[in-house]
Amino acid sequence: MTTTQSATVRFFAAAQEAVGQDSLTTDAPTLGVLKQRLLAEHPALTGILSRCAVLVDGARVDDDFALADARTIDVLPPFAGG
Repeated sequence: MTTTQSATVRFFAAAQEAVGQDSLTTDAPTLGVLKQRLLAEHPALTGILSRCAVLVDGARVDDDFALADARTIDVLPPFAGG
């Protein structure tokens, strides 16, 4: 029997506003699947998610990255200022 681990997805700034909460859990197999699910479940992310930095356990990864061992996924929109 295979156990699926859940990862915590944390949202910040405009992404948090679009989703309506600061975090949720996911069992998505890859980052790409997670992004598809987020867009399907939270249409307000359309136009925001593509501009976000998405970090898996602190690192930028490709959409085909497997999330099986991921703990935290951060969705960070661009921030103004500098």
